[in-house]
Amino acid sequence: MKAKINELRQLDANEMREKVDAMEKELYNLRYQASTSQVEKPHRIKEIRREIAVYKTLIREKELANAKR
Repeated sequence: MKAKINELRQLDANEMREKVDAMEKELYNLRYQASTSQVEKPHRIKEIRREIAVYKTLIREKELANAKR
């Protein structure tokens, strides 16, 4: 995961926001499927939530770094 985070830090904040939006849409769809008992990979919900948290944390880091300049 360490190498992945270092790679993600190279991305632009706008790119990260776009990925967060896409993951939030996927999470919404998975939650809908889970409520109707049709989800094939229930563990994916937890994975997406964690990925969103990582991206949002990195976006916030970039915002704080820009504010210090």
